[in-house]
Amino acid sequence: MQPLAKALAAALAAGALMLGAGVADAEPSVGAGSSSSTSPGPPPPVDWKPCPEDRAAECGTLRLPVDWARPGGEKFDLAVARRKATDSERRVGVLLVNPGGPGESGVDFALDRATTYFSADVRAKFDIIGFDPRGIGASRPVTCSQELLDRRPSPYPRDQAEFGRLVAYNRELREDCRRHTGAMFDHADTLGVVRDMEALRRSLGEQKINYFGHSYGTLIGEQYAELYGDRIRAMALTANIDHSLGTRDFLVSAATTAEDSFHQFVKWCDRSRSCALNGRDVTAVWDGLLARADRGEIRDPDHPDRALTANAITREAFGTFYGPDWSRLATYVAELDAQTAAAPSGPSTPPNTAREASTAADPFAAVFCQDWRIRAGDYADYARVTAAELRAAPHMRGSPRIHDAVARCIGWPDEVNNPQRRLRITKAPKILLMHSRHDPANHYSWVTNVHRQTRGTTVLLTYEGAGHSVYGRSDCTRGAADAYLTALKVPGDGSRCAAAGP
Repeated sequence: MQPLAKALAAALAAGALMLGAGVADAEPSVGAGSSSSTSPGPPPPVDWKPCPEDRAAECGTLRLPVDWARPGGEKFDLAVARRKATDSERRVGVLLVNPGGPGESGVDFALDRATTYFSADVRAKFDIIGFDPRGIGASRPVTCSQELLDRRPSPYPRDQAEFGRLVAYNRELREDCRRHTGAMFDHADTLGVVRDMEALRRSLGEQKINYFGHSYGTLIGEQYAELYGDRIRAMALTANIDHSLGTRDFLVSAATTAEDSFHQFVKWCDRSRSCALNGRDVTAVWDGLLARADRGEIRDPDHPDRALTANAITREAFGTFYGPDWSRLATYVAELDAQTAAAPSGPSTPPNTAREASTAADPFAAVFCQDWRIRAGDYADYARVTAAELRAAPHMRGSPRIHDAVARCIGWPDEVNNPQRRLRITKAPKILLMHSRHDPANHYSWVTNVHRQTRGTTVLLTYEGAGHSVYGRSDCTRGAADAYLTALKVPGDGSRCAAAGP
């Protein structure tokens, strides 16, 4: 999960009769593996116009069904942005991109980041195309009442009563978001995105696409390869999602890799004079800081009238692990640890009546809770899994963002559009999987599980360092991905790139 998010969750759903599996099984006979005589006609082409934000890029929309089971029903506009290949004579094709989330905007990525993220060679040979997945950004976004979002309870209930309040809140928020969003709320899952991407391919008039997916964007790629593998020229997936894990395995593995990232930070701090905590017992300082936060003794530097919770501190640390930006984390911890004043006593959040009638985009749960079947039945069940997380990550206290993601689905209906299952990719070319050994959010075992499930169609390249990003970590990682995308030079399975600096 990318800023994570950029995160994720699970419960094994192996039955072939589940809704998501049943639709997936049927789909290739209509437009994926069928002949042109039975394939649906292409959607109209995107009406490209110069983007208001950057006239060197082109923007447009594609009109698509909200519910692919009812293609003649309600429609929405899929927002798309394109940067044409800078060398038309060497153009290879289109490179569709998803930067993760769920919730990240592919349009924003194409406009704001693509020119510095990808190498000049990739930009020369591909039209880089970003799209906002359904329910996200400018593609009929999921919206909810700001006032309701502002009063979300803790994702760490302490007893059955608090668990019940979390269930009631999640249900209230779900209905509020459905009311503000409309039918899209119930169809924001990744299988819908996959079908949108196939429609975009046909609209572009491309026989085959190239795809680059990061973090949650890898789930889009994996499921596109299942349904439309013969429509892929090349696909590179970084920081991979394993969509076959059960609830406990998912949460415990996420906690384990968050804890590993904490230990990578401690090791760096011990050997680096630039660390603000160098020469101190970093683990003891950290544990002491969280204990003081538990007692309400740490203030939020941005809001001195508020206490800073231990969960807020671990979430901040977790975010720095993505880079990683260990220097920033060390400075943050040192400044909090230096606080000596008494704890705040006033209200933590003053009422804000001006926000009560406003809405805000909040697509995460609409996507995540339709992609994963995770529904703890009661507090005892939830407490057992939470305890396992804490045992796996005593210093990080689990994986804060991924635990939070799982907590958002409690109280939702049991049936989901796209439940977990093992991957079955049969028609795709070789797909490149890339993953950091010390990824803070997506455990390394996730990519090895994906690779094991797709042994005949994937190759795995491991970056031996830390962080959630992979492509731009070193000349080795960038070079391997570029050679694969531009010239279909597949690295040897099991290849490795050495760790670079933070």
